[in-house]
Amino acid sequence: MIVGGVEAGGTKWVCAVGSGPDDVVDSVVFPTGAPEETIARAVEFLGGFDLDAVGIGSFGPVDLERGRITTTPKPGWRDTDVVSPFASSLAVPIGFDTDVNAAALGEHRWGAAAGLDTFVYITVGTGIGGGGMAGGSLLHGLSHPEFGHMRVPHDLERDPFPGVCPYHRDCLEGLASGEAMKARGGSPLELEAEYLALGVLNVVSVLSPEVVILGGGVLKEEGLRELVRGRVTELAAGYVETPAIVAPALGDRSGVLGAFELGRRILAVI
Repeated sequence: MIVGGVEAGGTKWVCAVGSGPDDVVDSVVFPTGAPEETIARAVEFLGGFDLDAVGIGSFGPVDLERGRITTTPKPGWRDTDVVSPFASSLAVPIGFDTDVNAAALGEHRWGAAAGLDTFVYITVGTGIGGGGMAGGSLLHGLSHPEFGHMRVPHDLERDPFPGVCPYHRDCLEGLASGEAMKARGGSPLELEAEYLALGVLNVVSVLSPEVVILGGGVLKEEGLRELVRGRVTELAAGYVETPAIVAPALGDRSGVLGAFELGRRILAVI
């Protein structure tokens, strides 16, 4: 089985063809531009292969039923139909989910969550997103998780920064994303760790995951994950058991490899 995988990020798109970590036939990475040209570039790349299915993990928010990006603040991408151009041009089944659910799926199949039923994957980059599984099923409901937009305590005396989220200002993404750090002119690691730990503890308290996978470009900052891990334990204050907080075993490939699995799964239900 040969599957096309697309990690459709707000900053870059990663497209690959293969079946898993040890079988990637070809891949390409390019910056996210205008919707029409970006999608066309991905379709053109995948069109050069004889595929059985395609999986797409997209930045959001998304409408999973209609295959569209919805209320994204990314200029030009609001209400963009992602799935239809792939389906009409490639004529294969398309699996579609959020980029973070795709990354979670990749880690579940081949990485740090292999064999687990309930876990979360949180990525901290330009924005903050989260996905995962509960009871062996990807997290879905009325829509899909939006971990980045949970509200966390904001001590304005310690941190008068108003936040960068265009919808909520000082939600977790507004205070702790890469864009927030850039707008501050850089953030002390302890402050960044504090916000991330508050967000992680909220997730731990609600979902009781067996492991928290904490990835994304911001987490490449040396020592940050360890600071978050320690602060989560302190904040929990012995009331709940805190899970392991680990790096993604697949590194930067979690999303596109998870897209392979999205494609494989859509074939399995047809």
